[in-house]
Amino acid sequence: MIYLVEHFYSIQGEGKYTGTPSLFLRFGGCNMKCEGFGCSETSRTGVDVRGCDTVYAVNKEHFSHSWIPITSVQELLNILDKYELPNAVDIVLTGGEPLIYANDLIFVDFLNALHKNGHKICFETNGSLDVDFEKYPVYKECIFALSVKLSNSGENLKKRVNGDIIFSLASSSKESFFKFSIDRNSINLGLEEEIEDVLIHSPSTPVYCMPVGGSKKEVERNTEPLIEFCKAKGYNFSDRLHIRIWDKNKGV
Repeated sequence: MIYLVEHFYSIQGEGKYTGTPSLFLRFGGCNMKCEGFGCSETSRTGVDVRGCDTVYAVNKEHFSHSWIPITSVQELLNILDKYELPNAVDIVLTGGEPLIYANDLIFVDFLNALHKNGHKICFETNGSLDVDFEKYPVYKECIFALSVKLSNSGENLKKRVNGDIIFSLASSSKESFFKFSIDRNSINLGLEEEIEDVLIHSPSTPVYCMPVGGSKKEVERNTEPLIEFCKAKGYNFSDRLHIRIWDKNKGV
């Protein structure tokens, strides 16, 4: 079963295409928790659930009551008709982890329909789940923002970094780029070496580093140290523009 958490038309706030008008579809469920990022969301029962800044799309136990089950491709296509979209805008598939649905035929049919209609499709993925590029060629036409998780996520190394999968996603897709989430306290704790260990699996893939934070205050606290880190390493700095503008609001 596919679960959709939310959809909204906004601008891309992170990575290579920051500022680009995009329609976002956020899917529910993930193969990681990333509790190390320290963001939190209060469930309807009053439980403080920790994880990434979209923990409400990750933790099925506490938030699935608000997830929407999808039973046909038309349900997803109807979402596009809800908005007055200028031409074929970019479609961003995020989560959670959208690639947990990579082999679902409804999901694949949706991608094929988007591609046929001229949309640029971008996946926001943690880069730990592979797709079958030969069985489902539409993935070769997609862009992958590889948000490979570092140790500051709190996840186990073997779970968050798989070199073969990183290489597969980067080399078989239309385009890819790395997007790492970094907080000021982790910059001097070996993240430099961790990033380099990830990059060896796809050395020519561009690197973007963005500040950890689920609120404007947290993003601003981590921004300046990260900019200095990017300047020293020659990496691209990626702001989190949607958080800086709208703070903790969802659907932006």
